[in-house]
Amino acid sequence: MSFKRVFFATLILGSTLSPSEAYSQAQSGELAQTGDPQSIKLTKPNPLKNSKPESTKASIETTASDIRGRLSNLVISELTGYVDERNKLVERTIVPGGVTDLRVIEAIRNTPRHTFVPDALKDQSYFDRALPIGESQTISSPYIVAVMTEALQTLPTDSVLEIGTGSGYQAAVLSPLVQDVYTIEIVESIGLDTRNFLEKLGYENIHTKIGDGFQGWVEHAPFQKIIVTCSPSEVPKPLIDQLQEGGLMVIPVGTSYQQLLHVFRKLDGKLVSESIRPTLFVPMTGQAESERREARSNRPQLVNGDFEDKAADGKFIPGWYYEFNAKLVQDDKSPFGPNVVEFRSDDPDEPSMLIQGFRLDGRTTRRAKLRGAVRSENLVRGPDPTQAPMIQLRLLDENREVMGVYWLGFYSGTHKWIVDEQTFPIPEKCREAILQIGLFGATGMIRFDGLSVESSR
Repeated sequence: MSFKRVFFATLILGSTLSPSEAYSQAQSGELAQTGDPQSIKLTKPNPLKNSKPESTKASIETTASDIRGRLSNLVISELTGYVDERNKLVERTIVPGGVTDLRVIEAIRNTPRHTFVPDALKDQSYFDRALPIGESQTISSPYIVAVMTEALQTLPTDSVLEIGTGSGYQAAVLSPLVQDVYTIEIVESIGLDTRNFLEKLGYENIHTKIGDGFQGWVEHAPFQKIIVTCSPSEVPKPLIDQLQEGGLMVIPVGTSYQQLLHVFRKLDGKLVSESIRPTLFVPMTGQAESERREARSNRPQLVNGDFEDKAADGKFIPGWYYEFNAKLVQDDKSPFGPNVVEFRSDDPDEPSMLIQGFRLDGRTTRRAKLRGAVRSENLVRGPDPTQAPMIQLRLLDENREVMGVYWLGFYSGTHKWIVDEQTFPIPEKCREAILQIGLFGATGMIRFDGLSVESSR
């Protein structure tokens, strides 16, 4: 079995970094800030498949025309750039990821994301990853924006409250779908810049406020929909109060590293969860942060690394998120128990991954042992030899900037179960880590089990 371990002591951009991207960026010395890893799994059918081409094309054209009809001339002029990149984003990530609402798909296609990122990062605007916008803040990945927007079930008459304006991209996607967007940003410098920028672009139905999103925006309540792009430990009561009866709220809730993305509906004054998926967002700051109570271990703790814990409904893998093409299967030959995770694909462009974030503090853990078991069948690497399955570990500092990447891999061919492990030094400034497994652009089948990250002397 092909096996390679690599460490790049550099900043590597992206929330779902491929090996080839890591390698090329490390080789070129490219530095950038990481984004926030976020996730939700959908299993909806592709709306562009199993339908008549003529009717599908007509429906898309009508929807696109409706979306563009609600945009300013300046926004439309910006859409003349990066056309191919936006179309590829939609066709290779948004639709295959399970987004089916044509209004949302066309809103993504007709929002110029390159205008919402720093100039130095424009060429990466349509990669499916979070990008830095300053002040340790990020613009969320396009797929996550699309998924959360679809979950809101937007109507043209809706008044929507957004918590966490950032650069304004999420609000801009919502703008042509609803009547009004009220958005709150807690970082004053970002909020003021975004307010001026949105006004310049002509998004007249987006209204901004600088403040703590925990308190909502009572002057404009009630809201038919509320979307929150950061995670409190509990849903803030002011947001519940400001949600209209029967309205929907999309919000991640949980600890720093184990969260559930809820779609809540307000019924009889209380929130009823209609959908739950594992996820990972940056924590909500302000009052939500002061009320957060959670025990923090000084040792790394990976959840459900042996995949023996299963969700009751079988719709997701507990403890893991950003779940693409991952499937729990039985394999009695695994050295770590019968339940394993499998990735299988004959399309190198098909996303196939699973990630988990956890605390890894370089002040108390100076070395860590990364371990995992793998089994493969007919694995073929992608055109780039680094497009191969692996167990990848990214190290983040206190600002969630990637300090470097370790991995076990690159796997290929057909092999029985093998246990790989290696001990790596952890920089003192490391505070968090992201573990990712998947095909990374390869084809064939690979199974993973017995994943762990442990402190080591």
